[in-house]
Amino acid sequence: MKAGSDMPREKLIEMGSKALTNSELIAILLRTGSSEMDVLELSQKLLKKYGSLTKLLAADLSEFSSIKGIGPAKAVTLKAALEIGNRVFKEIASTTRKSLRDPESVYYLCHDMTLLEEEAVRVISLDSKLNLSGYDTISLGTIDSSLLHPREVFKQAIKKAAAAVIVVHNHPSGDPTPSIEDIKITEKLSEAGKIIGIKLLDHVIIGKGKYYSFSASKSFDVLEVQHVVAREGYGTYKATR
Repeated sequence: MKAGSDMPREKLIEMGSKALTNSELIAILLRTGSSEMDVLELSQKLLKKYGSLTKLLAADLSEFSSIKGIGPAKAVTLKAALEIGNRVFKEIASTTRKSLRDPESVYYLCHDMTLLEEEAVRVISLDSKLNLSGYDTISLGTIDSSLLHPREVFKQAIKKAAAAVIVVHNHPSGDPTPSIEDIKITEKLSEAGKIIGIKLLDHVIIGKGKYYSFSASKSFDVLEVQHVVAREGYGTYKATR
C-alpha cells in the first residue's frame, strides 16, 4: 500500500525520528514491501521474527536475505544501518566513560559483547586514577585457564603503562554466573598482577541484560542495578594509589 510505505517518512519529517516506532524506522530503510505485504507489515514481521533490535544486529546478512521480500540490497542497507547505531553507542561509551568507577560502567563500555556467539576476552587498561587508557580483545573462542596466559592479558597493559586492568568476557548463553574455569582464571590473573605490579581490579562477565563482578562477588540485572547501587553501594572501585 502506498500510504503504508509513505507514512513513516512523512511522520519523521513532521514529528522527528524519536516519534517513530522501531518497525516504522525499519520500514524507511526497507523502502518497499513485497507482493504479499506492504513495507510496514514486512518490517513488523522482521521484528517479530528476531524479537529485538539487538538480535537484529547480531543476525547474519544471509539470514536477512533469506526472508521473502528482503533481497540483497535491502539486507545490506539494514545491516549497515544497524551497525552504524552500534558504533555510535560504542563511540559514546568510550568517550563519556573515561573513568571506570564500578562494574556497571564496565558493562556499558563492553555491552557489544552480548552480541557475540562465542566467548571473547577483553582487557581494559586503566591509570592509577581509574581513567581509561584503552582496551583490547585478546582471545576469541572457548575460554580456558590453560590457554589464557597472563602474558597475553598484561601485554597491552604494560605497553600502555597501566596501573590496573579489568578483564571482561562474555557468556553467549546469557547467564553470567562464573564457572569453575572462570574462578581459576581470575585467581591466576590476580596473582600474576601482583608480581607484575599491575592490579587486577575486577573480572566482569557479560550476560544478556546481566553481568557478574568478581570484585562485588555477585550478579546484577541491568534493569535493577540503579536500585541496588542506591541501596547497597556495591563494588565501587578504588584508585590504585
